[in-house]
Amino acid sequence: MSGPRIEPDLLALVGRLIEAAPAGRPARIAIVGAQGSGKTTLARAAAHAFGAAQISIDDVYLTRAEREAMARDVHPLFLMRGPPGTHDLGLLTDLMDQLSAAGPDGTTWLPDFDKRGDDRLPRDRWRPYQGQPSAILIDAWCLGVVAEDAAALDRPVNALEQTRDADGRWRAAINDFVAGPYRVFADSLDAILFLKAPSFDVVLDWRCQQEADLLGIAPADLPPEERARLADFIRYFERITRRMLAGGVTADVTVKLDRNRVPGPISA
Repeated sequence: MSGPRIEPDLLALVGRLIEAAPAGRPARIAIVGAQGSGKTTLARAAAHAFGAAQISIDDVYLTRAEREAMARDVHPLFLMRGPPGTHDLGLLTDLMDQLSAAGPDGTTWLPDFDKRGDDRLPRDRWRPYQGQPSAILIDAWCLGVVAEDAAALDRPVNALEQTRDADGRWRAAINDFVAGPYRVFADSLDAILFLKAPSFDVVLDWRCQQEADLLGIAPADLPPEERARLADFIRYFERITRRMLAGGVTADVTVKLDRNRVPGPISA
C-alpha cells in the first residue's frame, strides 16, 4: 500500500472551492477524513499551490495541563488528545481572524504541537506566516460530524468504551462538544471537503503506514507491538469515524477513496 499521493483532480477541486468562497476575505475551508486519509498532505499541497495558509487541528490541541484538568474534572479519557473537546477552537478562530486581517507585511504566528512531548510548543517556537493568504485550509479529522442521539450513545462501539467508559460519560461529553462548539465552528466555514475512507477497517493500515513512514521502514516491517499500540490508539476515534463514514457528516463535497487512497466518485 502506498502513502498518500497528491491527485491533480483533488488539488483542482480545492482550487474551485477557494474560488467559490465569498469575496473580501480569505476562504475558510476544512479538509476532513479519517487518520491516514491524506488530508494533511492535500492541505499542504493546496496551500503551496494557491497561496493559502494551512493549519492542522492537531496544532491547536489543548495543552497537557489543560487536558490534565479535563481528565480530573470531566473524565480521565480526556487526557488523550484527539477527540472533540481536546482542541482549542477559540485559538483556531483567533488565528483565522488574524490571517484574514493581515496586511501584506503582517506576520501571523501559527502554533505547532510536539506530539512526542504531548504538549503545545512555546510561542517563540511557532511558525510565521507572512501576509494575507488566499485561503485558510484546516485539516481536521472530525469537523462536520453530526452529533448522535442518546440511544446510539448507550451502545459501546469497542473495548475502550466498554471497559473505560462503562457509564458513557466520556462519549456523552464528546457528543456535547460535537453538538456545541464544533458544530458552531464547522458552520462558520465556507466549505468542508470530506475524504471518505472505504471502511473503518482500512484506518489501522493507513495509520500504520504513517508510522512506518516516520520510522523510515516498510509497513510490513512495523513491529507487531507497534501495530497493536496503534490499534488501541484508533479506538479513541472509532465512534466518530464510523459515524462520518455512515453519512453523519455535513460536507459540501465528498470524495470516496479506495484502500490505496485513490479518489473515485465526487459528490456535492
